Amino acid sequence: MRLLIAAVGRLKKKTPEEMLISGYVSKTRFPVEIKEVEEKRLLPPDQLKKAESDLLLHQVPTGAKIVALDETGELITSRGFAARLKTWMDEGVPCVVFLIGGANGHDESLKKQADLKISFGRMTLPHMLARVVLAEQLYRAKTILDNHPYHRD
Repeated sequence: MRLLIAAVGRLKKKTPEEMLISGYVSKTRFPVEIKEVEEKRLLPPDQLKKAESDLLLHQVPTGAKIVALDETGELITSRGFAARLKTWMDEGVPCVVFLIGGANGHDESLKKQADLKISFGRMTLPHMLARVVLAEQLYRAKTILDNHPYHRD
């Protein structure tokens, strides 16, 4: 199963966030791809949110499961996250796409299409830090599925 992280905004090279993300992705042993989108037009917040959500949804391949990272999403444990990925692997899902919105969040149209909405907590995270947390959780999920001792309950 392929994993795709589609995110609004550009990650600068050689930053602490980029190094952490690269490190976790390289250790994950799932095929992980990162695609970045950016709306260049100056739009009012609601229009910008819709435009960014449309750009993110255009990254979703046919047959993929969509996971929206959203502050109103489900709070799940790392084991629960790993179990969800395993279920999708067992079902033969070809790709899981994780969508990280811009500063205004996701448009309702995107949220309705999501197979799962998850939250990393009720506090707002900077978007680049959300990428780091997601990359670490993907690595952690793989270690859980492989019975590696990295994760401790």
